Amino acid sequence: MAKVQIDPQPFICTTPTVLVGAMVDGKPNFMAVAWCGVVNSTPPMVSVAIRPARYTLKGIRETMEFSVNVPSTGLAKEADYCGIVSGAKVDKVSVCKFKIFYGNLKNAPLIEQCPVNLACKVERILELDSHQLIIGRVEETHITEACLTDGKPDIRKIKPLIFAAAAPAEYFAFGKSVGKSYLIGKELVEKRSGLSGQTFRLNQAEGQQ
Repeated sequence: MAKVQIDPQPFICTTPTVLVGAMVDGKPNFMAVAWCGVVNSTPPMVSVAIRPARYTLKGIRETMEFSVNVPSTGLAKEADYCGIVSGAKVDKVSVCKFKIFYGNLKNAPLIEQCPVNLACKVERILELDSHQLIIGRVEETHITEACLTDGKPDIRKIKPLIFAAAAPAEYFAFGKSVGKSYLIGKELVEKRSGLSGQTFRLNQAEGQQ
């Protein structure tokens, strides 16, 4: 399979679209962020990469609190708007008709229409070059009840908005499942070990894998 070398870039194919919220000059403001990820499980932490000039970053630095809100595909226009317009010039909450609520962190505004909301305290800020990496400890997680299955968040119901920065530069919806995690890879284990599927499952159940 032929390969073509291009300029070095952090191309991870697709990235999530999230709305990072903060209180700036006493008002809730949100910006669209694609460079967001999980960095720790215990305690739970996430990271967002933000350019130094961004208006929202001012609020994060002042209060050391912020929110990460996961919009569904139905909020694509609002999410894009929050990425192309500065909160220093317009009231994004008013324009997008966001319903705001708060948990225990009063400087981490949360969007009711977003199915997933994380309220975070800043753990540290890494000043890199083009961006500053904000690492936040998740203090609260709120999920829209209708997006739960057996008490757990269901990505099929959340319908997250996926951003593709390359060609085409568009938003995408979550796709179809291609297999069960922690399960489809067992076929390769079975082939390598020479065990039948039934024998492998018996060994696994007995803790012999």
